[in-house]
Formats: sequence, structure tokens, C-alpha cells
Amino acid sequence: MQVTIIGLPGSGKTTVFNALTGVQAETGFSGGRAAPNLAVVKVPDARLERLAELYHPRKVTPADVTYADVAIPAGAAGEGTVAPDLLAQVRNADALVHVLRAFEGSAAERRADPWRDIEELDLEYAVADLGVVQKRLEKLRTSGRHGSPAEREANALEEALLERIEPHLAEGHPLRGLSLEEDEEKRLRGYRFLTQKPVLVLVNVDEARLPEVPAIQEDGQARHGGPEVHVAALAGKLEAEIAQLSTDDAQIFLEDLGIGEASRGRVIRLTYALLGLFSFFTGGEDECRAWTLRQGATAVDAAAAIHSDLARGFIRAEVVTFDDLMACGSTAEARRRGLLRSEGKAYQVQDGDVIEVLFNVAR
Repeated sequence: MQVTIIGLPGSGKTTVFNALTGVQAETGFSGGRAAPNLAVVKVPDARLERLAELYHPRKVTPADVTYADVAIPAGAAGEGTVAPDLLAQVRNADALVHVLRAFEGSAAERRADPWRDIEELDLEYAVADLGVVQKRLEKLRTSGRHGSPAEREANALEEALLERIEPHLAEGHPLRGLSLEEDEEKRLRGYRFLTQKPVLVLVNVDEARLPEVPAIQEDGQARHGGPEVHVAALAGKLEAEIAQLSTDDAQIFLEDLGIGEASRGRVIRLTYALLGLFSFFTGGEDECRAWTLRQGATAVDAAAAIHSDLARGFIRAEVVTFDDLMACGSTAEARRRGLLRSEGKAYQVQDGDVIEVLFNVAR
């Protein structure tokens, strides 16, 4: 999973990137950085730690998420002038974290107005998506009339769908706010439209405004929240400093500030929720591991996530919930109590399931 951090110059997005990843990327937009900052972060999950205490494995492997920090030039947003290579970097993302400046004293020339900034960058991405739609429509209206009957029918359906979303984008509205049928979603998936991506809006405040965070989040959710837009707030500079501390020192610092947890875990959980993701686990003496699936995934999908051979030769999955396994203290005891279940291919895996896949290697 790749999450791309975006924001206007002076928003503190690289500081937020540093807070989430623990790296120390250079902050401040120089005007020349083309390549994004990249970092792979292990997803914190206390359940995996408890599984490791149970199995004492030789290896513990958390799920991971890749964060990318993409630089947007000053004055580009809202004008349709962001370079195509920068937009391509954003298109690669599964979700976006949009950092909004809610503090004064940065290098930005304008006063802080987070809600103005999100509208400007949304407009920039709507312009970019509109250009993709118009270019494709031009092609469909010429070469799309040729081919086999099946190809012409598919082209006609695609053309009708693009004609439907074109005015929505022309008015500057994100596609994520448009109601689409499942087959329409699939038809658009290959475009990787910028305005169709789920967004976590992070309002970046200074330490003095930490008491205002609940009110800021409530206001932002009322203004911009929705099924694929969540709004949260954090003090990016403070969180970046915390990220450089040891685990024990960070916990003491957070307690002194009255903050329940550092940003990393909270942001990852919110991003998981936006993408409809969850974790299941495998455990044993060799390895305890967290795996990522989408909501609605089946046991055979879980098998495929582990290894394609397991999916091809799938026989059944032995499943126990994390809570039941912890209460029993062992897989054998869970089996004895009837809490370890045998499930077939169609079983929908649940968050926290601990799974062993039985498969036929000869298939």
C-alpha cells in the first residue's frame, strides 16, 4: 500500500512525512526536488506483539505501508500547471494524505487558511482528471467506433460514462463525491483518477493549538468529510520531534502533553479505514506475520496473499479469532474448546483472524 502526502508549500507536509516515518528528510521547498521522499513504515499492531509472546517465533513481520512525500511548486495549485511527472507520482498512490496549514509563521506568503488550500488542490486535481477524460473521449469518438462488436459495445459504455463525469470535473468537483455503480467503478479503475482517491485530510497546527484539535476536526469533517474523506488534526513539528525519541521517552513525552498516542498509528488506522483494509495473522515457531486484505476478502484471497501456491491448492483454512486464541493460550486449546473453525474458500476473513491454510501441493 502506498500513501502519498500532498500539500501546498509551507503546509509542513515533509515535517508530517518525517513524523510518520521517523526519517529526517529535508524540509522547506527548494523548487528543484523532482523525486518524492519515500519511506516504508511498519504498521504498529499490539496484537502481533502478543502473538509473538505466545509463539516465540524466530521472526516477526508486521504489515507495512509506503509513504511518499511529493513536492508541489509554489503558485501551481488551482492553475492547472502542476507538472505531469508530479501528477503521475500522485496517481501511483492508493490513498492521499492532504496536509493543510493551520499555523502562522511559515515560509508561505499567505495567511493560513486550511479550507482554502484543500479547495485549491482539489481544483488542480480536477483539472488534471478533466484533461485525461477529454483526451480519452476524443480517441473514443474516432477509433472507438472500430473493432469487433464486443469492443464497440465496451467503447460505447466507456464513452457514455466519461461523458457523464466530464461536467462534474469541469465544475471542479472531485469524482469521489460522485455516486457510481460497481461496474462503473471497475471501468474507471485503470485511469487512477486523482480526485477519485480516498483522502485523509490532516490539519497541521502548532503546539499552542493542540487544545483546539477536537473542534478543528469536527469543523473539517462537517465541511469536507464523507465516505472517502476523513479529517484529522495534528501538530506536525511536535510529532516529528517525538518520532526521534526512544519508545519509552516518547511515551513519557506524550503523557506529559496529554496525547494518547503518536500520529503514526492513528494515521495508519484512518488510512486503513478509508481503503477498507484490515489485518489477519499467521503464527508459528518460524514466523508471526500480519497480512493486509480488503474488506470482503475470502479465505482463498488470504491464501493468495500468503503465496499463490496456497491459493491454487487450497483445501480449507483453520481459523480462530485473535481474542479467542489469546483467551485459550494455544491453538490446541482453541481446537479443544471448539473455537478453531474449518472454513472453505468463500469464508469472508475478519479483522484479527489468525489463519492456517491447508493446501494440496500436487494441484
